[in-house]
Order: sequence, then C-alpha cells, then structure tokens
Amino acid sequence: MDSLLLLSFLFLTAGIIMVPIASRLGLGSVLGYLIAGILLGPLLAWLGVDVVAIQHIAEFGVVMMLFLVGLELEPKMLWHMRTRLLGLGGLQVAVTAALIMGVVMLLGQPWTVSLAIGLILTLSSTAIVLQTLGEKGLMKSDGGQASFAVLLFQDIAVIPMLALLPLLALPELADLAHDGGHGAAHGDAHGDGHSDENGDAHGDEHGWSINLVDALPGWLRAVVTLAAIGIVVVGGSYLTRPIFRFVDTAKLRELFTATALAMVIGIAVLMTAVGLSPALGAFLAGVVLANSEYRHELESDIAPFKGLLLGVFFITVGAAIDFGLLGSNLLTVLALTIGMVAIKAGVLFVLAMIFRVEGSDRWLFSLGLAQAGEFGFVLISFTLANNVLPREIADMLLLVVALSMMLTPGLFIFYDRFIAPRYAKAQTAEPDEIDEGGTIIIAGHGRFGGIVNRMLLGQGFQTVVLDHDSRQLEMLRTFGIKVFFGDATRPDMLHAAGIDSARMLVVAIDGREQATELVRHVSTNHPDVYIVSRAVDRHHVYELYAAGCRDIIRDTFDSAVRAGRSAMEGMGVHPYDAQRRSKEFASADRKALAALAPVYDPSLPGHQNKEYVRRVKEIAAQQEAELRGEKKAYSARVERAWSPPTLDDVQAETEAAQGGEFSKP
Repeated sequence: MDSLLLLSFLFLTAGIIMVPIASRLGLGSVLGYLIAGILLGPLLAWLGVDVVAIQHIAEFGVVMMLFLVGLELEPKMLWHMRTRLLGLGGLQVAVTAALIMGVVMLLGQPWTVSLAIGLILTLSSTAIVLQTLGEKGLMKSDGGQASFAVLLFQDIAVIPMLALLPLLALPELADLAHDGGHGAAHGDAHGDGHSDENGDAHGDEHGWSINLVDALPGWLRAVVTLAAIGIVVVGGSYLTRPIFRFVDTAKLRELFTATALAMVIGIAVLMTAVGLSPALGAFLAGVVLANSEYRHELESDIAPFKGLLLGVFFITVGAAIDFGLLGSNLLTVLALTIGMVAIKAGVLFVLAMIFRVEGSDRWLFSLGLAQAGEFGFVLISFTLANNVLPREIADMLLLVVALSMMLTPGLFIFYDRFIAPRYAKAQTAEPDEIDEGGTIIIAGHGRFGGIVNRMLLGQGFQTVVLDHDSRQLEMLRTFGIKVFFGDATRPDMLHAAGIDSARMLVVAIDGREQATELVRHVSTNHPDVYIVSRAVDRHHVYELYAAGCRDIIRDTFDSAVRAGRSAMEGMGVHPYDAQRRSKEFASADRKALAALAPVYDPSLPGHQNKEYVRRVKEIAAQQEAELRGEKKAYSARVERAWSPPTLDDVQAETEAAQGGEFSKP
C-alpha cells in the first residue's frame, strides 16, 4: 500500500511539474509526460519499480481514448469529409507504410517485421499537431483542415492495425515465449507466466484469464466473435438508454461515472474473451453512441480517466527509454529518425499537390504531420506482447518515435520563420492596381468586413475593399463583389486606395497586432480620417484606444447582448423592457470602457495596474447602486401598468370593448 501511494505521488507530481513547462515551450503535453518519465527513470530504477507492469495497466487509457474517438465520429461529419478522409488519409497511411516497409526490407528485415514497422511509423501525433495548430490559429486554414482529416483517418486506422498485427507474429519469438521467456516482452511483469499468440498473459499460479474461443473450431470461433461484436452494437443502440435512465433516477453523479467506466471495462473484457482487441470493442461502442443523448455526459465522465491513464502510460514510456542504447547507436537513431521524417514529409507533400493544398498550407501540412505519434508507443508495446517485433528492434523504434516527436516543435518553428513569410511576401508582391476610389476604405472582407461593406453599399456609399487572401477574393469576385487584392497594413497600398482623400477607414482584419498597428499609422499620419475598428476582446479595445481609435466594435459583444435580450424575453420579460434593459447594459458597458481606457497600460497585467483596479472597483460599485435604484423605479412602473401595450394588446382591448370573442366575462 505504501509503495502504491509513493508511486502515485511520484507520477502525478512529475506530470504536474513537467507538462505545464513543456506546454509553455510549445512542446505539447505528450512530450511533457515523456520528459517527466525520462527524469523519473533513474529514481524508479533505484526503487526497483517494474515500469512495464505499470505500463500494461495504463494502456487501458488507449481503450478509453478510442471510445472517445468513436463518440466524435458522427456519420454526417464523416460524410462531409469523405474525400479528404479517404483520399488524403487513406493514401497517406497506405503509401507511407509501403515505402517504410520497403526501406526496412532493404535493411535485411523480414516482411512481417517490415510491415509492422511501416504501420507503426505511418501514424502521426494527434495530440501535438492539433494542439499546435490550435495555439497558432491555423486550425481553420486549408493546411489545418487537411491535417485534421489525415489525423482522424489515422485514429480510425489504429483499429484494423490492432486486429492485423497479431497475425504477423514471428514463430521463433512465440516459441521463445513458451519456452520460458519472461518479463515485459511477454505481457507478464513478474515473470510468473507466459503469453500466447494473442498477447494474453496466463499466470501459472496466480493469474487467470477468460478466453471463450481457444478450444473452439475455426467456424465456431468466427460465429462467437461476430456474436460478441453484435452484442456491442445492439447493446449500445438499445440497452444503454434504459440503463442510464435507471441510473439517473439515483441523482448521483458518481454513479453515472461508475456506469460509464463499467461499460467500457465490460466491453474490453468481452472483446478480450473472444480474442479481439479491447480497443476495437470500445471504438465500436463509441461509434454506436455518437448520436446518443448521453454522448456528452459519457465524454465528460471518461475523459479525465483517459487523460490520467495516458499520462501515466507516456511517463512509463519515457522511463523505459534505454539511453545506453541511444548512446551506443546515436548516429543510427538520428539517421533512422531523419529518414522517417523525410519519407513522411515527401509523401504528404505529393498528396498535398494532388489534392490541391496550395502555398504555405502545403508545407504546413507536410511538415506538421512528418513525425511519428503517441499511438506508435501503443503499437510497439502491442507488438512486443504479441511476439511481432524482437525486443532490440522495439527499443530502437521507441527512440525513433520519441525523437521525431521532440523534433516537431522545431519543424513548426521552421515553418513560421522561413516558409510562411516567404509565401506571404510572394502573395503581396504584386497587388492589384486600384482603378477606382471611394470615401470609405474597408481593410478585410471576411465575415465582419463583408457585412459592413454590404450595408454601406446599400446606402449608396462608395467603398474600396482591400484583402490579402487570394482564395477569399477569388470566391467574392465569382459573386460579382468588387474587392482589391492587397495588404491594407502597407502604407503604399493605403495611399493607392485613396487614404489621403478618404473620410473613413473600417479596420476588419483578423490579426490583432496588425489591426492595432494599422490604426496607429492612420491616426498619426491621417488624423482627419474617421476610424472604425474591429476588436478581438476587451483588452484589444484598450490597445486600439491607445493607438488613436475612438469607435471600436468588439467581435461578439453586440450578438451577446442580443442573446441576453432573447433570454430575458424567453423568461417572460416584456419585449420592450428586455430591449430597454439590453440598451442600458450596452450603454453602461461603453461608458465603463471609455472611463477605463485612459488608465489601461498594455505593458502591465490588469491586476498589477493599481489605478486600473481602483477605477474598475469604483465603476462596479456605481453601476450596482444605479441598478438597485433602477430596479425600484421599474417595479413601481410595473405596478402602475406602465409597460406600453403591443399591437396584439390594442387589438384585444378593442375587441373586448366591442363585445367580441375576447371580451371579459
């Protein structure tokens, strides 16, 4: 008990310390866990901890991960992404696996080992890539969307890989296991059992397992296996809802969590009993429940356990890395890693050309997915348990996978510093010649600037619209919208657009820093131009104010106020009063912004700016006092039936006065 508590403390503490540090450095949570394991390795070895035994337990996090992947796979989404999902994703997995398999065979390995290595290395890191794309705001780009499609296909492809790999078992490794091989390679951490060809550990004295198909003939084994899959599909479709409704009657959150865990564990046991991968069953159950009303509840209950178990799994992977092997084969490991990254990047680049991923997005897609992924660790462990790979090759693969993941932040930095600027310069090198002028210049024609432009054109104003997204402009011109290609943050483009004679500039570009700099340039050099600027958030409002803009619109503020007004009406507040309240709220918020903007210091965090904090407290107290007084006055007016009647009210009163259908008894 004491040793279990100590190990739990060590693993949790290592993750808590290293993952935030790795995330701040742009390395991602997976590498944070790996580094934590590397640092813990010597201590665990000194304590005599069987790291691989813990790893086998933590691998259940993979089962939970695939259950959650299944929950996310709504049929409509898959159908919408079908071209890139099957085309880009399918070809990437097939071509990369084939090329790596061919290279490994040239190095002298049998085809079974070569195929297993090809399948392991074809997968990329979902955790690192999606997190990095999200942090850099590239998820919505063409390269980001293509990357997501490939990663989604790879996650799905893990399922058939888990089913295929045991069929590649080497007879000599299986014989060695049956003849007395012990330890982690056989799925038996204590050396008191052995592993059969399905990777099931059978303890000679203390262990036991359930296997319903070992003694059955082949045809009957197939029937039992299909029946087990049918139980998962039918049970997920028809039994889960009544079960969860019954559990919900207890009104205990922990009981719902226990039911969700019991479901996943039960499916894993059933799949293991019929000789299939537990991850396969969990994935199928997730897909079946993807449209269930309990989907989000299941996801929120399972996710923390999945995250913790996967974290422990990656820590054990880091702790198990053989640095002696790395030191003695450093050049070989580096060559294998660089070769693997080059093969994957080359395949991805060619596929990007075929599927018309253009410009810098093509490089983002190719470099971003060039590493091996976290599922590689899972499959390496799985191949060891199923006698597919020898231990020495598996250890070398662990180093290659880990090193390629550690190189990923460097690949993204290379893209940011060398690839993206090059394409940005090329894109803006030949802007359109602006052949007409206008009194209003609109910088950016996305969902924000486009609405402003339509409204102004509808009132007869002449506008000049600048946008530097060539694909967006091509689409707009198809619909007959007059837009010029050019970067509005460039002074020469502003001059060509007529900033010297313009009356107004509408700043609707996405980049926060670019918008602020554009406002500062125009307010300084063209003070007579009235500026209306889009702001990302409240703090961006202060930055734009400091740059010289006085008419600032926050992205989501007005829509949020309208949503609040609708919510009040839905709760029974009279529409007139809901409208008046929303206007009062917006007015008070604008006054607060105007009062706080002069004391806001962009170089200081808000809570460290004493004058800013003092003014926030003062304004909050003032608004609260006004609200209390207003509420009393409002109550008095309601009691006097002050609220103005609607047209329906007037009609009802008229009919009542005439003795009509709605007259009072």
